[in-house]
Amino acid sequence: MNKFKIFSIAFIVSASVSHAQDIDQAKKAIDGEQYENAKKILKSIINTKPNGKVAFLLGNIYLKQNIEDSAKVFFNKGLALSDGAKFNNIGLAQLDLNAGNAAAAQAKFDIVTKDIKKKDTEEFVYIARAYMNADKPNYISAIDVLNKAKAVNPNDAQLLLALGDAYFGEKNQNDAYASYRNAFNIDSSLLRAKMQLGVLLKGAKAYTEAVKAYDEVIAIDPNYGPVYRELAETYYLWGNNQPKNYNEYIQKALGFYEKYMSLTDYSLSSRMRHADFLILAKDYKDLEIEANKMKQLDKVNPRILRYLGYSAFENGNNDAALAALQEYVSKTGNKIIPYDYLYLGKAELKKSIGADGKTVDQTLKTSGLSDISKAVVMEPLMTSELNEMGKAYFGQKQYGIAASLFEIATSDPNSKTFLEDNVYYSICVITENRSKDSKDMDKVALGKADKAMDSVIAQKPDYQEAYFYKGRINTALENDEAMAVNYQKYLDLLLPKGADEITKNKAKITEAYNHMASHFANSDKAKAKELLNKTLALDPTNTYALESLKLLK
Repeated sequence: MNKFKIFSIAFIVSASVSHAQDIDQAKKAIDGEQYENAKKILKSIINTKPNGKVAFLLGNIYLKQNIEDSAKVFFNKGLALSDGAKFNNIGLAQLDLNAGNAAAAQAKFDIVTKDIKKKDTEEFVYIARAYMNADKPNYISAIDVLNKAKAVNPNDAQLLLALGDAYFGEKNQNDAYASYRNAFNIDSSLLRAKMQLGVLLKGAKAYTEAVKAYDEVIAIDPNYGPVYRELAETYYLWGNNQPKNYNEYIQKALGFYEKYMSLTDYSLSSRMRHADFLILAKDYKDLEIEANKMKQLDKVNPRILRYLGYSAFENGNNDAALAALQEYVSKTGNKIIPYDYLYLGKAELKKSIGADGKTVDQTLKTSGLSDISKAVVMEPLMTSELNEMGKAYFGQKQYGIAASLFEIATSDPNSKTFLEDNVYYSICVITENRSKDSKDMDKVALGKADKAMDSVIAQKPDYQEAYFYKGRINTALENDEAMAVNYQKYLDLLLPKGADEITKNKAKITEAYNHMASHFANSDKAKAKELLNKTLALDPTNTYALESLKLLK
């Protein structure tokens, strides 16, 4: 019996040690972003020895993968288990934060911290991460929680890592750097802390130094997957900041991301993250391949429709793009982002153009512009996407569509292309109306075009073309006084620039002279003749000027 008792105790101790080792292995897999492997380990533990802490870790993985329903199942299950059941309140509290219920979250956090041992800090670390990982991160609350725990246990490496993340989220680079450095100095196996030093350099656009920092992590452990993701994102940003090296750096970025995938897992959630990166890198051929692989893994996940839609559009299959994106945005419960509406709008506009390149399906055009407007309402920075689109339709002589795109683009006065968008909008409106009879002109649009030019002049008062276009607009609006004033301002800015500029702009100058002469013909014939003679000095065969002078004699 005694031998049996000793054996039983030894077996229990051995099993506990084994479970602890398995949990540590799962945590290592989580840190290495090998989520499927971590889930497999944790589910194995739960099946053999149900444990509240294990359920919490498992639920947290599902939260990282944006699968809230599964996360909630494990958190609720964990509450009823022994050993660490209270941790599950932290997971449920994060769900409360996601739902905007801060009071309910705080009540659950209070349950976790009640009667906690003085030097226990793990609970505070997870509470802080709940604040940081919520849909609307609260870094200040996370910092407050962590600093209170730090006062009790200043040498907890995981706490310092979390504090670095909180400071990083709050854009406090100095304190983030100190926290990451101290975390790694305390625990040299904590590669994420060392990697984050490179992430800080990446954020400061010190790309060369960031790559060196990542290389130091690789020298310690070449199989640490997350560092290759950071390398990929760094080279992507570097390429965007150095256009001459863009192609080279994007290829490096894509290569590093493939390395990251090979060292983590090829689960659906990982593939989706890869797909998001392929969108950033504008690698739509590989995106379509990845999207079809995801479809094989999960035929019902609606988010795959997004990737199929984007890639199909960029790869020239507009009908497939339209079908995928219409299905995605129409389903209740799908999380729609601005790009979903943007791509849907782009596909609808493209479909609206007839085979002859001239006729336009007005229903599809209206729907496309409406969806693009929704994208801009959700994210005003989306206006930066419209400049090239507008120019493309301008080049196709689809001035109505181009004008509408440029008008949407001008809704953001902080856009880098704000002035150009206003100019193009006005040119489109003018061109669209020039061949129409006065009664058929869109006077509302012409009035908007006039104001668009005022916006340009307010920021660039010496931009001569703005006055020229205002002259044309007011001619169409039959506002002769304003027409004459603006054409004269155009001439005042252009003529002093010399013979070369005058020769280059001869057609515009004679247009200004002739329209002004028409205005003065009834009130000041001498002025009108003077202007017409100036036209003939530049263009002796100008028919309008020759005929008008005959009438004025």
